[in-house]
Amino acid sequence: MEFPSKLIEDAVNQIAKLPGIGKKTALRLALFLLKEDEVVTEGLTQALTDLRTKIKYCRQCHVIADDDLCQICRSPRRDKATVCVVQDSRDVMAIENTGQYQGLYHVLGGIISPLEGIGPGDIRIDSLMERICEEGSEVKEIILALSATMEGDTTAFYLSKKLKDQEVNISTIARGIPVGGELEYADEVTLGRSIITRTHYERS
Repeated sequence: MEFPSKLIEDAVNQIAKLPGIGKKTALRLALFLLKEDEVVTEGLTQALTDLRTKIKYCRQCHVIADDDLCQICRSPRRDKATVCVVQDSRDVMAIENTGQYQGLYHVLGGIISPLEGIGPGDIRIDSLMERICEEGSEVKEIILALSATMEGDTTAFYLSKKLKDQEVNISTIARGIPVGGELEYADEVTLGRSIITRTHYERS
């Protein structure tokens, strides 16, 4: 692809690094920003800079947050007896959009995947155990809301073994989520029903 300007070429190459965006789409976006008022580009630039420099992760559940403790963990209206374990922050957003869950979360930051060299020590399992075992813990139920993939099932099985000696109920979301599917792509109705109709997790 030929460009009339090195500046346009650089902008297109950077935008094209985003997932799902090819060179033609990147060029269209670059030309759109060039045509818009300067305040639009400045606003986008500032938002991206703030995203990289000011974003935090909740010290309790590890979800993306603006403060050390996220709004969900701070809320007195949330059910502190229930913790929903998910892979990443996108899954928290997906479940929150259903409006069917009022408990807390724990973001693992990944799932066990031997093929990719990701083991139990590479995700936030230890901090989950600390939350459950700490003195005064109110946690009574752990919901394993992991994607219905081989890696998700492996992670769920590992967690169930780690939690078997703890005085907590272990449940998993119902398989309304298709096998091999990712939570973030599930529609809100299906995901909401999966949360409501969660089942006891069997280690077999």
